[in-house]
Amino acid sequence: MFEETRRGRYGSRGPARGVSVGGASLPRPSPASLPSAAEAPGPLRTMAAVEVLKIGKKLYEGKTKEVYELLDSPGKVLLQSKDQITAGNAARKNHLEGKAAISNKITSCIFQLLQEAGIKTAFTRKCGETAFVAPKCEMIPIEWVCRRIATGSFLKRNPGVKEGYKFYPPKVEMFFKDDANNDPQWSEEQLIAANFCFAGLVIGQTEVDIMSHATQAIFEILEKSWLPQNCTLVDMKIEFGVDVTTREIVLADVIDNDSWRLWPSGDRTQQKDKQLLLKPESQCRVIVLMGSTSDLNHCEKIRKACGDFGIPCELRVTSAHKGPDETLRIKAEYEGDGIPTVFVAVAGRSNGLGPVLSGLGCPTILSPEGSAQFAAQIFGLNNHLIWARLRASVLNTWISLKQADKKIREANL
Repeated sequence: MFEETRRGRYGSRGPARGVSVGGASLPRPSPASLPSAAEAPGPLRTMAAVEVLKIGKKLYEGKTKEVYELLDSPGKVLLQSKDQITAGNAARKNHLEGKAAISNKITSCIFQLLQEAGIKTAFTRKCGETAFVAPKCEMIPIEWVCRRIATGSFLKRNPGVKEGYKFYPPKVEMFFKDDANNDPQWSEEQLIAANFCFAGLVIGQTEVDIMSHATQAIFEILEKSWLPQNCTLVDMKIEFGVDVTTREIVLADVIDNDSWRLWPSGDRTQQKDKQLLLKPESQCRVIVLMGSTSDLNHCEKIRKACGDFGIPCELRVTSAHKGPDETLRIKAEYEGDGIPTVFVAVAGRSNGLGPVLSGLGCPTILSPEGSAQFAAQIFGLNNHLIWARLRASVLNTWISLKQADKKIREANL
């Protein structure tokens, strides 16, 4: 509980490419929803048959997916997953019925989770069982790998490091996508020296720093998301692209079974790559108590700021001076249902609400946004979705400062 005062404003190189099947029963995919390569482009009906997408030409075909233009949606594309698994940089390929549906579901869930947290991603909506719509991007040919635990190819490239070594903070590496040379590891200097330009954006030091920091933030958000399932996110690989419309760097491609290593209970022998349970186990809420309705506008700002973190917020009116018993009764309403609750007392200089509610001294916050952030930090200790929004907020603030610095430097030239 704290008081909010209204006075003042203030082996591949990354995770294994193959999907771990184990003994799980895989769902059967839907009938093919896209034309074959031999067929002319035409309309695509989604599985629910509620919309028809006009499919244009095939823009790209990779090992596990195809990308099509959308004739009715300029600046958007359709990513269609394949029922195919690969290993050894696609040296081995196998058809696995149902794999496309699983990959698409995981990617859609992950991208939605990251978007809700505040991470910019190339994802618009899921489209049927095996495809999703995304902003069109020019892909940056770099795989970014983030590791918490040393295993796999890292041990081969770094002899002497024992398996299980933990990296604090997570270790970020990059690999140039070049199948002919087995995707060599690159340094930041090599990436900058390549002088890449995508959708009019030159990849320089600022852009490399943004991708590196975003990789670590994305890893940490997903790592937190797996902890409630007693799963350790060991490592993962991601890719970025430049949105052709906004010219922003965004998380792109897919994040699916092939993108990470997961060890249940931190045990390598129990590796799994198919479960996706990303819902928090418990709810939470903020209760704002104001001394009178004259504080209502201020309290509404707190409620809005809480909403930015996905935290439900209720407003109540009570006076600790005129009716301390009623104040304690209101408090008791929220103490018996087991939902984690933070009380915010909006008061003036007298601060009667704070001590009555908490029974002790409490921190004083000077702004609505500060109150919401304080509550979010408390809930974030046990709620990975709120923690994700806090982490993404830190990343986005850092990126904004980095981009502002770049503009000033360019203006000085």
